[in-house]
Amino acid sequence: MKQRIITGVIAGLAFITLLVLGDLWYAGLIVLCSIIGYREYLQMNGYMPFKLTAIAGLIVLLCLTIPWGLLGITWTISFTTVIWFAMFLLLFITVASKNKITIDQVSVILLGVVYIGFGFNYMIEARLADNGLFWSIMVFVCIWASDAGAYFVGSKLGKHPLWPQISPKKSIEGALGGVVIAMILAVCFALYAPDLLSVGKSLLLGFVIAVVGQIGDLIQSAYKRVKGIKDTGTLLPGHGGVLDRMDSWLIVFPFIYLLNLIPN
Repeated sequence: MKQRIITGVIAGLAFITLLVLGDLWYAGLIVLCSIIGYREYLQMNGYMPFKLTAIAGLIVLLCLTIPWGLLGITWTISFTTVIWFAMFLLLFITVASKNKITIDQVSVILLGVVYIGFGFNYMIEARLADNGLFWSIMVFVCIWASDAGAYFVGSKLGKHPLWPQISPKKSIEGALGGVVIAMILAVCFALYAPDLLSVGKSLLLGFVIAVVGQIGDLIQSAYKRVKGIKDTGTLLPGHGGVLDRMDSWLIVFPFIYLLNLIPN
């Protein structure tokens, strides 16, 4: 626990600092996290990172996550175009390899690229938007509040398992506690900046962020259970890897961004 707390404090302070600095500082961190997360994903699935399919996936991942505008590069290709050509490239590799690389293998690569690429891209997009620091901090605080609330409320009051086949330690009481605490903190943001966020919308955002964030956590738990592993990596002592710590983020940011729940 001591190691977990020390790692969490150091990593948290570094993350918040780069988030506040914004621009290439924050974007660079997020792109780096996407690369590390992609490597963890490959390792979970038993893929070597320097194989042709893995390298092809990495190229597509970088096309999705790098904020080209910050680099002074005009990027007019849509995500739909990138994903379609990624699919085409990976399917062509199965043909060129005469099925030594199978469609099952490239399907896993493409799924990982979409899951990780979209998630990290929208973390950057949220920060680059108007009042991006406000919106980014609000989303992160609600995610962290939901996680902490679920843990502490579940530890004290948890009696009914939420999803025992996937994550035996999570409880319904903990999940509800996390949602309530996230909604309360979201309202605090509305009271702090009423010109940016109404109380009504803050309640909706807090609810959505908490629920979707917990689903993101369960998705990663389900994946790790299938693969028979405890953590996706060892980057953060006591916390696991990038995908372990950012599983909720990867689902929440695309969800609220694509549904226009925060300004684009």
